[in-house]
Formats: sequence, C-alpha cells, structure tokens
Amino acid sequence: MWTSFRRTLAASIDLLLPPVCLLCGQSLPADHNAQAFCQDCLASISPLGLAHCSRCAQPFPNATSDHLCGTCLKRPPAFSIVHAVGIYQGSIKDAVHRLKYRNQLTLAKPLGQLLGKVIEAAGGNFIPDCIVPVPLHPDRLRQRGYNQAFEVARPIAQQLGVPVNTTLLQRIRKTPPQQGLSAIERRSNLRNAFELSMTLAAQRVLLVDDVMTTGETVRECCRTILAGNIREVQVAVVGRA
Repeated sequence: MWTSFRRTLAASIDLLLPPVCLLCGQSLPADHNAQAFCQDCLASISPLGLAHCSRCAQPFPNATSDHLCGTCLKRPPAFSIVHAVGIYQGSIKDAVHRLKYRNQLTLAKPLGQLLGKVIEAAGGNFIPDCIVPVPLHPDRLRQRGYNQAFEVARPIAQQLGVPVNTTLLQRIRKTPPQQGLSAIERRSNLRNAFELSMTLAAQRVLLVDDVMTTGETVRECCRTILAGNIREVQVAVVGRA
C-alpha cells in the first residue's frame, strides 16, 4: 500500500511540477526515472578516456594510451588509483561550482551517483571498508555550512553499501585556499594539515572529493591515512582538472 501511495504521490508531483534538468532547466522526458540531468548536459561531460595517467588520472591531451605521468614517476602517490566522472569542464565544472559555491545541494546526489557508477564499472577486487570524504577545517565548515565532499560521498556509500566515516580524518590546520598557488606552494600549504583521530580496523578506504587539480590535497590525505596501517586507499573525484 505504501509503495502504491508513493508512486501516486510522485506522479502527482510530476504532473503539477514537471521535472527539469538541475543544470539547464530543460524539461525532462516523462520516463526520466528520477534522472537529474538532461541528455544535452550529460553529453557535455567529457570522460577521461584512455589518455590519462593510470595512477592519478591526469588527462594527457596529446596521447592515445594510459601510462604514468611525470609527477607520479617522480613522487609515487600513496593512493593506488583515481576514479573520476570526467574532465573538469562543461557540465561537471558547472555542477561542482554550483554545489560548492552556490549552495545547490540537490546536485550532490546525482553527482555522487554518477561517480558511484564509475567506481562500479572499474571492477577489480577493491571493496572499501569505508568511505572518507576530504574534510574541511572546522572554521571553513561553519562558514560554508556543509562539506561538499561529504554530500557527494553519501550517495556513493548507499550505492556501494559501505559506511561513510567523517571522523577518521580531520583537518587540523587552517590553510589558505589552493587556488592560485603553484604545485610546490600547494604541497607546502598542505603539509601536516590533516591527522588521524582514531585507529581504524579497516583495510581499504575510498577517499572522496569534488575536484582534483594538482592532486596535492588527496596526496596528503592518503599519506596521512596510510600512516594508520591501512592497506590501500583509492580516490574518487567528480572532476579531474
């Protein structure tokens, strides 16, 4: 009875408030099945393809296959691989910017669901014991009111059937924004900015963030996590710049 009521209620809502794309406002088809983005916006997502670093997922504009980038060869990261919905441009960039800076939290669920599909499609034998969102400093969290990485992680956790752990990794040092800093400045800016708050029995952790640019944030997070005797950390981001 409850299921029938929910379906009737959903149909009534769709009739009174026809579903639209969360990005462009275009009407969605009647059989959208709770789809949040229209086909045009989905089509503007640029997947990584084959030409990217096999470790950190840095896109290679002038290559046709995957291999390790120069940075990963010189400084092997603590994570084993990076999953990404696509390149940080087009719909992905627009959606992340709205989520992060315009308080459009409704975008977190569909972005997380897209990222969850990428993780599942990767296959392999990696099944995380928990999902850890990249934490914000408490002052930044109070200022923004939410952690966008946590909001993206929630639907992934539901999809994979694993818990989100928001207490394992803490940001203990308030750092200036990474935007505008060089790679070396970013690395120095984040050194010892995170710490583990507990000993975790988990063997595998999935670290989630919204965007990965130079990768220094997730590198430092993963280095800190592995110091807690965790076997493997994989990274999942919505956009890879």
